[in-house]
Amino acid sequence: MKNGRAMSLCVQCVLLLIVFACSLIVRDTAMRSASASLATAPLVSDGRTTARVRVVAEPSRPYAEAVAFAEPASLDAERSFAAASPPAVDAVPVSGGRIAASLCAAYLWIFALLTCVYASRHYVFSLDRLFKPQHAPYRAIMNADWPEITVFVAAHNEEAVVADCLTALLATTYPRDRLTIVPVNDRSTDNTRALIDAVQVRAPELIRPFHRESGKPGKAAALKDALREIRGDIMIVFDADYLPRPGLLKELVAPFFDPEVGAVMGRVVPQNADRNLLARLLDLERAGGYQVNQQARNNLGLVPQYGGTVGGIRKSALDAVGGWRDDTLAEDTDMTYRLLLSNWRTVYLNHAECYEEVPERWPVRARQLTRWAKGHNQTLFRYLIPLLRSPVTSRRCRLDGVLLLGVFVMPALLALAWGIALVLYLTNGIDSLALGLLVSVFALFAFSTFGNFGVFFEIVVAARLDGRATRLRLVPVNVVGFCVTIAAVVAALWGLALDVLLRRELRWDKTERFRRPVNSGR
Repeated sequence: MKNGRAMSLCVQCVLLLIVFACSLIVRDTAMRSASASLATAPLVSDGRTTARVRVVAEPSRPYAEAVAFAEPASLDAERSFAAASPPAVDAVPVSGGRIAASLCAAYLWIFALLTCVYASRHYVFSLDRLFKPQHAPYRAIMNADWPEITVFVAAHNEEAVVADCLTALLATTYPRDRLTIVPVNDRSTDNTRALIDAVQVRAPELIRPFHRESGKPGKAAALKDALREIRGDIMIVFDADYLPRPGLLKELVAPFFDPEVGAVMGRVVPQNADRNLLARLLDLERAGGYQVNQQARNNLGLVPQYGGTVGGIRKSALDAVGGWRDDTLAEDTDMTYRLLLSNWRTVYLNHAECYEEVPERWPVRARQLTRWAKGHNQTLFRYLIPLLRSPVTSRRCRLDGVLLLGVFVMPALLALAWGIALVLYLTNGIDSLALGLLVSVFALFAFSTFGNFGVFFEIVVAARLDGRATRLRLVPVNVVGFCVTIAAVVAALWGLALDVLLRRELRWDKTERFRRPVNSGR
């Protein structure tokens, strides 16, 4: 069945390509016919003589406007023609089409420049990871007077995974007398509550369930309500599908001995990477994003991002920036920028690895991307101007922060650039050397590794650093995921615009899980 669907999809793609090619052939044929019909045309007649022109198309520009040359005429005809000719016009009016083409060209140039900036960013990060000394802060802290912490496990209809997460946390090496585990059961309608209560029986002194029966939807709203259960000044957050290692809590808590650290983020590693092609592609994407992108930003003193899970926040820092915001779909990105604007440091720990479950079906992945893009662009609109005006943030952090805010806008800008380039080609808008050069430059920066696919270099570097060179053969297939990202971002921006115009309440789209649910009596 799956093979049949895949074959059907391939056939549809081939048919679309054939239709597109046929449309180009029809267009080119029509242009040639139009040029041929203008081979001879009357130029002017005064009743006694007629001057004719022959139309010659430049061989180097077969679709450009034809160039007219007058045929030889008698001296009388030339005099008559001169007498009948209108006076020369000093200025040629500019048509609306020419203005539109100029605006399109300007947009393509600006987009090519933006793509070049992002490509340079990816290359700097890749080179930093390959050749520069790596910053591994606080890794040497193994024995200390560990502070009291609270671990929150966010769970909404997580019967397939929540018991595994809590069981993994019970195996931690963190001192039990300084640890509280709070599963946040957010309005679940499945077997999540029963599973949490069953695990709590095994360690009632550690696990203090927080069952939330009503309230505003969303992870941030649930965490905001669950803060009443916190003990100590350090909170660690996991999503319910994560499987923490025994020593992970100590690794995440170690940076908080530095009083300037407001948040900590660990590395996310897919646990189900061998399930299918999509899971393998997401494994590569996660590796590039964390092993290279996050670690390089940490090395260069830029803006490491708090990811909302496998991370921790200092309660006093959270209170200082106003607590969790429940009106956003990306509470992690929102928290990253509020901490940055308040001069709190966020630290990334590449060695603090934790395993997650990635989507195994493309529709689930598309919905996940749409939610991320919506929330990320909410943060963009809220904090772009405050970031540019921030007196406590360095110039390099402001620049990196702006580029980070734009990562879920660039795919939509690319889709628009593709459309503009296609329209210019189909309407014969490329009628000058400058525009032709522009489209060539755009193609170079938008489709090659010197531009939008520059992020693929990070994936290759991450695979090399992780010693997984056999996965490199899948790197070209990431183009499929890139196209899905473009579609998801466009849908997210459209949905966000409708939410603002219609004043709709934000909808939290939960990610589907693929592990088999366990029995409550486990």
